[in-house]
Amino acid sequence: MLNQLDRQLDLMFHALADPSRRSMVERLSRGPASVSELARPLTMSLPAVVQHLRVLEASGLVRSEKVGRVRTCRIEPAAFSQFEQWITDRRRGWERRLDRLGDYLAEHPDEPDEHSAKPSDRSGP
Repeated sequence: MLNQLDRQLDLMFHALADPSRRSMVERLSRGPASVSELARPLTMSLPAVVQHLRVLEASGLVRSEKVGRVRTCRIEPAAFSQFEQWITDRRRGWERRLDRLGDYLAEHPDEPDEHSAKPSDRSGP
């Protein structure tokens, strides 16, 4: 069963999997923008842009507010912090594993590796 953080991360990865949504996030990283500003460089209809924004909002990466007739979108920094922490935790885990492997190899430099044996040294057909 997925916990809430896992579900949120799934939504974030899904949201960022699409190049149009990544483009919108890139634009919003420079500051808030209206839906029409976000749509301008994209080759899609305004309703399609709104659908993409809904995915970004559902993921928690973007939020928007409507004032009058203008909907303004902005990055949600806390969501990116969550995302960054998850990636950092994975990276640290792999670094620890690689450090342990490096330590092991440094302690056992003369042990033969089964993959490094010459083909003529192997027995069999």
